[in-house]
Amino acid sequence: MEPTTGLILRRITQTDLSVSAHKLATLILDGIAWKDGYNGLPRGTAAFTLSSLAAKMGVSRQYLSVLLSELETSELKLEREKSNGKFAPWLFRFAAFDDGEQTHDLVSDGDDTSLSREESNKTIFTGQINIDGCSNVFRTCWAELIKAAKSALPCWNVDTQVIWERFLAFNRARGNSKVPAGFLLGFMRRWRTSLGEATRPPALPAPQPVQEPRERELHEQIKAAPSSNRQFHASDLCRVIGQAAYDARIVAVIRQFGCPRFTATLAVHGRAVLAGEISR
Repeated sequence: MEPTTGLILRRITQTDLSVSAHKLATLILDGIAWKDGYNGLPRGTAAFTLSSLAAKMGVSRQYLSVLLSELETSELKLEREKSNGKFAPWLFRFAAFDDGEQTHDLVSDGDDTSLSREESNKTIFTGQINIDGCSNVFRTCWAELIKAAKSALPCWNVDTQVIWERFLAFNRARGNSKVPAGFLLGFMRRWRTSLGEATRPPALPAPQPVQEPRERELHEQIKAAPSSNRQFHASDLCRVIGQAAYDARIVAVIRQFGCPRFTATLAVHGRAVLAGEISR
């Protein structure tokens, strides 16, 4: 039978691989051409440079080689070749899905909608998802699909059950009881933009600092005289009580409250306004 994205994806999820190797296999699968000549590639192959693969994976070239070796020796039988010169990209293909390979054991029954079909050069997920069905994703056929597909998507670090619950809630809120299977993959691809603000916990109001009685008293004195007029207040108060008395009041406030001189100056002005010695 002809291999499809769903068929290969199922084999990837069933193969015993490391988490990083699963992600790499999914990335390669995403780049496979399903029509001869599409992007200039033979059918069933994907083209990547090793540097671009390493960048997509977020790993070093050395570790990428380890992951490629793991896929090559696995049941997926990844093959790669470079036939177009030194600077050409590598061509990747999963040899486990050659025509001679027996893949009938990977075909799902009629109730399994996780496979896909090919239409022209596009891969389309077929079937329907019942929104009012099982709330536990691990009792459905979608758990392995989500787990494998999310490794290359924005929701790569989100729990599979959480993705499923959000998907169900998203559709229930819109009155959908049954949706095409492709909606699930689209929902996962748009995870950041569709859920970015909704998944953030509401911001807690900043706690108001509790003022001690002495701080409150000092603050009330400062409020009595606007700080923008402090130069006029200083001049008026010095004219009334003299410079020496003015300085003495500032020192007294500093000793009483243990505050900086500037704060004490504003408090002295406020006291004078409250006492009627100067105008506000």
